[in-house]
Amino acid sequence: MYNPYSLEGKTILITGAASGIGKATAIESSKLGGRIVAVDLNPEGLSQVMPQLEGDGHLHYVGNLCDESFLKEIAEGVPALDGVFLCAGVSDTTPVKFISQEKIQRVFDVNLTAPIIMLKHLLVKKKINKGGSLVWMSSYGAEKVEPGLGIYAASKSAVNGIMRAYAKELVSRKIRSNSIMPMMIRTELISTLNNISDKDWEKQESMYPLGFGSPLDVAYAAIYLFSDASRWITGTQIRMDGGSNL
Repeated sequence: MYNPYSLEGKTILITGAASGIGKATAIESSKLGGRIVAVDLNPEGLSQVMPQLEGDGHLHYVGNLCDESFLKEIAEGVPALDGVFLCAGVSDTTPVKFISQEKIQRVFDVNLTAPIIMLKHLLVKKKINKGGSLVWMSSYGAEKVEPGLGIYAASKSAVNGIMRAYAKELVSRKIRSNSIMPMMIRTELISTLNNISDKDWEKQESMYPLGFGSPLDVAYAAIYLFSDASRWITGTQIRMDGGSNL
């Protein structure tokens, strides 16, 4: 059956694959024929995700993405990749007057440094195929900054910047690089942002004509970028806002 979004024959590495957007992307990508390399710090979460993947030959790695030796292990062990989803991330809710160097480093290490160093080792080992696709998890919060989310917003702005550098430097090998910038998505991560009531959440969601997004919404965007249907797109930020900025 004709399907330009098929991932048949493609191997996709996904960080943060044990939960939320990463989990949804891993499962949906496998349904479209992708072979998944799932990476996460949470062994229990990964052990629940792996049986949900359709097809055969899937791999998983458990470890800390901020540990360069772990990133080297991944680069040594993985097969050649057709897609990489740099999905793992952390947030922070520190007002600017309380920002510390430790808080900055924690967020930037996970959201920016780890993806860069991972890709470095994958590229050195020639583990990203010609025509491959790099998908970076950014956030609309990089442009529409909310109080208390300054460090997070800064890290995602940096993600958008480095994403374009990869697009330019790897275009000769037909390797594409794009980022996804969602607004509010119902994941485990949003529970760490604020302790607010159900009524407050309802008020917040009322500002989104299409409602809050789900992990599947972002997963489908990532799958599009992995697929050959997006072969002419690179250096682009895909904004997903549920109509809240109309």
